[in-house]
Amino acid sequence: MAAGDVNALRESIAALPAGALWVGFSGGMDSMVLLHQLAALPEARTRGLVALHVCHGLHPDADDWAAHCARFAESLRVPFQRTDVSVLNIEEGGLEAAARRARHAAFARLLPSPGVLALAHHRDDQTETLLLRLLHGAGHEGLAGMRSLRILQRGDATRWLWRPLLDCPRSGLAAHAAAHALPFIDDPANADSRYTRNRLRHAVIPAMESAFPGASARIAAAAQRLRDEADALDAIALDVLARHRGDDRSLHCAALRDTPPAMARRVVGAWLDGEGLPRPPPGVWSQLVVALVDARPDAIPVLEWRGARLRRHRDRLYADAGHPVPTGHWSLTWDGTTPLVLPDGLGTLAFDPALRQPHAFTVRPRLGGETLRLRGRQRRVKQILQESDVPPWKRDRLPLVFTDDGALVSIAGRWNDDAFSRWISDQGSRFSLRHD
Repeated sequence: MAAGDVNALRESIAALPAGALWVGFSGGMDSMVLLHQLAALPEARTRGLVALHVCHGLHPDADDWAAHCARFAESLRVPFQRTDVSVLNIEEGGLEAAARRARHAAFARLLPSPGVLALAHHRDDQTETLLLRLLHGAGHEGLAGMRSLRILQRGDATRWLWRPLLDCPRSGLAAHAAAHALPFIDDPANADSRYTRNRLRHAVIPAMESAFPGASARIAAAAQRLRDEADALDAIALDVLARHRGDDRSLHCAALRDTPPAMARRVVGAWLDGEGLPRPPPGVWSQLVVALVDARPDAIPVLEWRGARLRRHRDRLYADAGHPVPTGHWSLTWDGTTPLVLPDGLGTLAFDPALRQPHAFTVRPRLGGETLRLRGRQRRVKQILQESDVPPWKRDRLPLVFTDDGALVSIAGRWNDDAFSRWISDQGSRFSLRHD
């Protein structure tokens, strides 16, 4: 939409998910135009419009800028919130990337749930983003550019990031700012040629526009077409994932072995998204099939990156965040009337509904030699887990439940002693291990 297109902005607000509406407000021209436009709309104010200023502290005038933003928000009668962040790990992608990570972490921490955060990215930003990703060797998904609406944080469908100005060129925002004499901040860093985006903005794109007039608009249009195609491919990947994901949330290697590499990456990406885990960095993607799928049948290969770990067992892939296997012995007493939170991120044991009368249970990990009566036979726990294809690294993370006389009655709520199963049924309850 063009800057100042009030009807289009109203329609866009009406189509948003439910929740409070906040604006990422740096005080620069783009965010000042967006806040000015939204503040003029009752539809935005009724959603609890708030201006959120993230202060990185990277410039000597940072506090003055924050105060200027607060005054402008006050002049619009829009509540203002400032939050200060520390920009860390600059070596990972440079200062721009580190500041962006800090900023988005603040967004994810502060935005109410449900809520929508509006950012002032425009068509020229879309062009710059696409060119940057192209120069970094991005694939189809990267070249699809920014979405106008997306979930703010993977796995959280209650908070959203909204970019209502993606169809508007920077010149349109500049015209709006001039027409309303908006007192925006001009950060000197925006002219610093040490930053890659600034070199694109001030040198590459103007030269490209001079040689090919209208190039930015056509690039942005191409990004949208790629986005539509990427969404279609994602739908196919989700269908493949649905057919190859097990009840234990593992992924059958056939999903990768029998599909083209590009689609295999999308399937794995969708799977990791669903598990709330980060996707691998570019250099790791190429190792997925070689290191995991094509490893020898008796191997248990591992592939790790920050925040995620993949392992294979019997032609299935398992993903986690790299939690260590518990070391040492632990033991908990429990009466069954309230959920029992286990140590080391092992989950929560619970009766549903809870037991009305307390009963004496002891819960601990496997030590070896335990047996359980299952379908009329006394079986070794080790044998039960092996025959059930439980991966070796998960076996010692399964809680065992014992009665006060030391008899094992349940393995993680999944395998229950025959008499214990009948007792649970008589109680009108169910027994399970939850991973919330």
